[in-house]
Amino acid sequence: MFTGQRQPEKGGGKKVVVGYDLGEIVSQISFCSVEGGEAETVSAVAGTEQYNIPTVLCKRIGVNQWFYGKEALKYAKKEEGILVENLLTFAQRGEDVIVEGESFDPAALLTLFVKRSLSLLGMYISLDQVEAYMFTVENLNPRVVDVLSRVAGGLGLPAGHVFFQSHVESFYYYMLYQPRELWKNDVLILDYNAALHSVCMECNRKTTPQVVFINSREYRQIQRVIWSEKEDKRQEQKKDLESRFAEVVAQELAGNEVSTVFLLGDGFKENWMGESLKTLCRNRRVFQGNNLYSKGACSGALEKVEPSREGRNYVYLGQDKLKANVGMKVFRRGEESYFAILDGGVNWYEAAVDFEVILETGNQLEFIVTPLTGEGASGRSIRLEGLPERPKNTSRLKIHVEMSACDQVTVTVEDMGFGEIFPSSGKGWTQTIVV
Repeated sequence: MFTGQRQPEKGGGKKVVVGYDLGEIVSQISFCSVEGGEAETVSAVAGTEQYNIPTVLCKRIGVNQWFYGKEALKYAKKEEGILVENLLTFAQRGEDVIVEGESFDPAALLTLFVKRSLSLLGMYISLDQVEAYMFTVENLNPRVVDVLSRVAGGLGLPAGHVFFQSHVESFYYYMLYQPRELWKNDVLILDYNAALHSVCMECNRKTTPQVVFINSREYRQIQRVIWSEKEDKRQEQKKDLESRFAEVVAQELAGNEVSTVFLLGDGFKENWMGESLKTLCRNRRVFQGNNLYSKGACSGALEKVEPSREGRNYVYLGQDKLKANVGMKVFRRGEESYFAILDGGVNWYEAAVDFEVILETGNQLEFIVTPLTGEGASGRSIRLEGLPERPKNTSRLKIHVEMSACDQVTVTVEDMGFGEIFPSSGKGWTQTIVV
């Protein structure tokens, strides 16, 4: 198990980071000291290991009073309030939520839920101790980033101290802070809530830095079971589930060297695993719990605040990551050098930079693309058609670089001229290069 923890003492003045796993059904909050140590998860019920906070609000009927989490479910069950679920989905759609005939901004409702749930931290730490917040969600995309940015702004969280990452990236950061023997080979997550899906982390140790890949699979044939109250039927359900799960285990382990397995989700709570569990445990470490992602968010926040030596030795390349370094060869103080523009490993939709160069001669810009997967560097050219002919080193260019997809870099160039000697032509160019 990796969920257990001691009850912390509040205060002490030490700086901490907070990892917030914002889920569609339930959410979790963990925190840890910037100085290091195991992350701890906030309990929704004091003195217990009930970490799941239902991601719901409930408006009390007839009055402007809102409840969140378990209390919201209680009032809704008593039919004393209107339950609002799917807060993250509503916020992404941007459609108003109608409650008792009144319209509410979905982002504001999500902000209210996050604010109320963060109050649970008050039992453990003072909020002025928080150095950084990392929000993690199952799937991160530009729309979710925009929603989470609005939530952070609505909470008044300090700019530059709030970060976002996906569950798979939280998995990577969680492992980065684990003993090396746990991930000497591949690491497998089997996550079973509404349905079963797998997440497998593997590392290419032949590159510098070493590149980490994470692949996911969905197994829609294994849905969450509604257990029968009849014992004989219940045993049939367990036998059927065990059989289908054993097939998944065999598929995941085939041809892979897996050193550690994590079983996540409420679907594993029933005692139904038999031979499949024995197979998983054969020459492997197996852990069961449900707070890996919020702890991984803490690890990700730590890397933002104080990058570790391990963090510098590895780079995670997920589906949303730029998988190459992009730069240019430039002259500085008479010597040729490499000018880094975009660093591989960043989220493509967060990669953007502005800079200026002075073109030596001609009307062409040369970019260097160096894949992080160990392949050789290659060049990409952009021709500036119509750029006025000028003497050497008298064309100043303003350049904006951003990504339009995970493998596409859009370059916008503006002719700035060269002072009063050669005024700007007013020309501009936009071109996309594949990386």
